[in-house]
Amino acid sequence: MKQLFLSVLFVATSLATYAQSSLKLPALSPNAKISQDFSMSSIEISYSRPSMRGRKIFGELEQYGRVWRTGANAPTKIKIGEDLEIAGQKIKAGEYALYTIPDRETWRVILNTGAGTWGPEGFPKENDVARFTVKANKLEEDVQTFTINITDITFNTCKIELVWERTKIILPVVANNSESSEVNIDKAINHPPTIPYFQAASYYYETNQKTDLAASYVNKALEQDPKAYYIWFLKARIEKRLGHNDEAIAAAKKSMEMAKGSAFENDYIINNNKLIDEINNTGRHKQAND
Repeated sequence: MKQLFLSVLFVATSLATYAQSSLKLPALSPNAKISQDFSMSSIEISYSRPSMRGRKIFGELEQYGRVWRTGANAPTKIKIGEDLEIAGQKIKAGEYALYTIPDRETWRVILNTGAGTWGPEGFPKENDVARFTVKANKLEEDVQTFTINITDITFNTCKIELVWERTKIILPVVANNSESSEVNIDKAINHPPTIPYFQAASYYYETNQKTDLAASYVNKALEQDPKAYYIWFLKARIEKRLGHNDEAIAAAKKSMEMAKGSAFENDYIINNNKLIDEINNTGRHKQAND
């Protein structure tokens, strides 16, 4: 019994000593995670970032026509919080492994439900949810470290970019969120406690739809907070879009007045004066043509 105790003690001590003296070195392919709010949820991407380190990448290290885990170590994982279209294909909300098959002119991209797999050959193809082909764009200079970005974000579109060496591929993403946005606005407006008139007006203005309704909502927002210079500025832009130039100029002047003493006073003076100048220049141009 004493020998067993001593053996256990020896193993425990050895493990503790190993843990304390374990060697820490810089990772050759460090892990990275990006999270981007998009549409009404988010896109999260987890991947490892290998670097060129003097190597020829595509066509040699990553051979053309062979499945690549799209990074180093474990396959890249992409998690989407709502149903999206990626490169024209409908993808349900969830987490997926992202594989690619590089080639000279095009890449094939694979989304697979096997997010827990390891090697590039370790995923069952029956678990593919999408396969599509995208163009391989050529860059003028090397990108030393494999990089994934989410760019060109709008209310309902963005791009997922994969870049390494002198190659960049782009995965266009679309969120068909107009109907959901309408439902959310309707619920918020018609079922308070707090009615988000300003947010609804901003949404309709920025997406260039239902401008009359945006005007109605921005007026109600001003009833809630008549000293909000940013709401007056939104009203000025909405009235300008409707062709109500006198109302737009009056709202712009009110915005500058309300902004006095705030941290953003100078910004609102510049932007409101720019809006007034645009209206006046358009009026002068019209008179000259008449």
